[in-house]
Amino acid sequence: MPFADEVAAVAVVEYQSQWPVDFERLAGALRKALGSQARTIDHVGSTAVPGLAPKDCVDIQARVTAIHEARQIGLLAAIGFRCRPDPWNRVEHSGGEECRKLVFAPPAGARRCNVHLRREGDPNCRYALLFRDYPRADQAARRQWGAFKQRLARSVPDLLDYGQIKAPATEILMIAAERWAAATGWQPPPERPASRTSPPR
Repeated sequence: MPFADEVAAVAVVEYQSQWPVDFERLAGALRKALGSQARTIDHVGSTAVPGLAPKDCVDIQARVTAIHEARQIGLLAAIGFRCRPDPWNRVEHSGGEECRKLVFAPPAGARRCNVHLRREGDPNCRYALLFRDYPRADQAARRQWGAFKQRLARSVPDLLDYGQIKAPATEILMIAAERWAAATGWQPPPERPASRTSPPR
């Protein structure tokens, strides 16, 4: 559930070149706050795919060695980030496994984003990276996924309803993504410093 200060209506917009810049700024703040807790900070989600129409909300994945709730919540709370309390923001199923995670909202009034802490090597961490890299590489998938999200947002503007309807469609997209990964030999990108996590040019 969104916090009281967050927009609950869904709006899908055209890709904006500002998003990688916004990510770099946020990644720098997160790297400073998390320190050695964050092995890599990735720009993930639809705003990380040039040419794709997404919601204007930057998704960030911090790959960590382990989930330490109290410590990591405290580190991000110190810079105003709020841990989302919903059960689905603490645990998700991926690759047939139950994976722990933490999801944070930005400080009230700050740039819209979601910060996902996931353990390096877990299936949900890989899933987020494949979900980004497949539409980056496949123009048809990118165009079709963006068009689907635009139509869905026009007909279902409520955030929770939008997410529930989009979830099964996402799984269909990821079946194609897994086929692409197998055909190309794709592997999750290796760990790298936050200052080098912008999308390839």
